[in-house]
Amino acid sequence: MTGKLILLLALVVLTVVFVAGWALAVRRARPAGGLWPGALELAVGLVTNFFDTLGIGSFAPTTSVFKLKRMVPDERIPGTLNVGHTMPTVAQALIFITIVNVGMATLVGLIVASVAGAWLGAGIVASWSRRKVQIGMGCTLLVAATLFTLTNLDLFPGGGAALSLHDARFVAGLAGNFALGALMTLGIGLYAPCMILVSLLGMDPRAAFPIMMGSCAFLMPVGSLRFIQKGSYSVRPALGLAIGGVPGVLIAAFVVKSLSLTAVRWGVVLVVLYAAVAMLRSALSGPGEPPPASTPPAVP
Repeated sequence: MTGKLILLLALVVLTVVFVAGWALAVRRARPAGGLWPGALELAVGLVTNFFDTLGIGSFAPTTSVFKLKRMVPDERIPGTLNVGHTMPTVAQALIFITIVNVGMATLVGLIVASVAGAWLGAGIVASWSRRKVQIGMGCTLLVAATLFTLTNLDLFPGGGAALSLHDARFVAGLAGNFALGALMTLGIGLYAPCMILVSLLGMDPRAAFPIMMGSCAFLMPVGSLRFIQKGSYSVRPALGLAIGGVPGVLIAAFVVKSLSLTAVRWGVVLVVLYAAVAMLRSALSGPGEPPPASTPPAVP
């Protein structure tokens, strides 16, 4: 059995554990208003994960829609993003780990580092008050908008030809992906920062796809289970992201495959900046609220 096959089987097992844990939590919640997401929630999942598969990222655009439409309370947005986007991200990882070759030690090491960071970060973020989440997400959205702008202006490092990391660069990759895993639980997203990290370390930019998608696919079930345990997410929007997102991934990966995304990225910059300003204004204008650590998930 090859190392790649073992990694894929491990991802499948982890995904089954996540789905079982989420299903049990939802069943226990028994929301009176029902669980099935509406057309808007499904559309958000479809569109954001379609562009996510093409390299745009899903967290910042989804946050912007949630904030604009007031679909999710601010303090529940990080958990909803992580829980809802888990299944589409797993689908991405299964596809790109299969078709892109990366050194197994590098791939597994960076994935494990990101999972450890996510476990630490989710435990902290899930207990934050609304104001802390608003400030944290407002700042991370500004970072995301900056990364989108740098992408549009071709200011990212070009990268090299390596498909694996060794010695000091491997250690730097572990440390960097650990930090990115922790930050992802706050909603910053891992794709663009991981592409920068991989390029700075001299790797082939194509190697970023299995690394970043594999990292997210392994860390998101782990971090999401902590959000689910604490009830710090919204069920129906998360289900919309999950159910609508998987078809979006499949369409992008097998039907569209490539698309001119420059105009889309500039549009995302504007939308994300709006969400960042709105989040920070909410933090400055309203009182902090205690986290919903001991309450069941809300179903708006």
